[in-house]
Amino acid sequence: MVMVNPNILKWARETAGYSIEAAVKALAIKDLRDTSALERLEQLEAGKQQPTRPLLLKMAKKYRRPLLAFYLAEPPKTGDRGEDFRTLPRDYEEKDDSLLNTLLRDVIARHGLISSALIDEAETHILKYVASHKVTDSPKAISKSIKKYFDINLDLFREQKTPEAAFKYLRDQIEKAGVFVLLIGDLGSHHTKIEVKTFRGYSIADSIAPFIVINDNDSHRAWSFTLLHELTHIMLGQTGVSNAFSSIQVEKLCNRTAGDILLPTAELSAFGITQDSTYEDLIKAITNYANSTNVSSTMVAYKLYLENIIEQDVWIQLTETYHDLWVQNQLSRTLKNREKEGGPSYYTIKYHRVGSALIDVINRFLYSGAITTTKAGKVLGVKPTNVHKLISSADTVQTPHLN
Repeated sequence: MVMVNPNILKWARETAGYSIEAAVKALAIKDLRDTSALERLEQLEAGKQQPTRPLLLKMAKKYRRPLLAFYLAEPPKTGDRGEDFRTLPRDYEEKDDSLLNTLLRDVIARHGLISSALIDEAETHILKYVASHKVTDSPKAISKSIKKYFDINLDLFREQKTPEAAFKYLRDQIEKAGVFVLLIGDLGSHHTKIEVKTFRGYSIADSIAPFIVINDNDSHRAWSFTLLHELTHIMLGQTGVSNAFSSIQVEKLCNRTAGDILLPTAELSAFGITQDSTYEDLIKAITNYANSTNVSSTMVAYKLYLENIIEQDVWIQLTETYHDLWVQNQLSRTLKNREKEGGPSYYTIKYHRVGSALIDVINRFLYSGAITTTKAGKVLGVKPTNVHKLISSADTVQTPHLN
């Protein structure tokens, strides 16, 4: 009989983000006459008892690990997710990073399948823009290259009727040039939602199949800025995870580059901010400008701070104000949606999250036999039985107004 290393049980629980008390509840472990449920799990993790196979199956499901992982000799080392560009808030908890680690493992696995299939099918070519710049380059030089390589037109971006449509325009331009852009903010349910403070974006700077992941729990108006921020990391050849407004120097470079594309400095003089301007005047000016340019008010405030037009304390206050307004707006939308019937279909939402570039590649690989339906489901984040339904929904999918 193969014995389970108790260290594996503890590792699987902790990396899944469960306290021992929460794990007892999730696994539905019951009290015995002389042993509490908590003591039973503690004994298992101390190696005093071996778990039954039914319990191991529950652990595999709840801890999001394959069953074979529980029979490893030692806990595996954390996978290389690249650099960590984040500045973590004071209220950050380790369980938040456990969810993030699980999400990034999934993304890295998806990327590996796509990259291997591209190589096997001889569809590879080196994307010259990956690692084409250095961190010593100016934001203006990098933004100029981005606009050139990806044919980004600011006027066309701003002409879009909604922030979602503007993001789609930007995403389409970037995906045409070989970058796969995904919207992912949880592990498949709202119970595993990952906050923006934990991660806002993630980039894999692979010269064959570069990936960008955007946390779709963020404001929809912020998606375009995050997309360009992560694209800057790819231009710098950097794989890594970012969150909101990090103090790390390279993050400031990426923010300045994104800001140079979406919020040209020359336009900021139109704000007409003076010493006599009130906080309410500033809020109104920023909101109006953001609404007319398909970007978030928070990003406009950050740009004003970067350009020394407002002081740091004012920027922090504005960030808090706009965050509170966004939370209120989200609650209002949630209540309205509960009163509505219908809405975007499962496939419409899934298609939008995954992106047309990834779905197109999977469709080609399925047709040629380069990838199985099971692997296709893994890449697209759906059950194998839903793969063809998702692909065939392409003709009816339009940009949804997601809430």
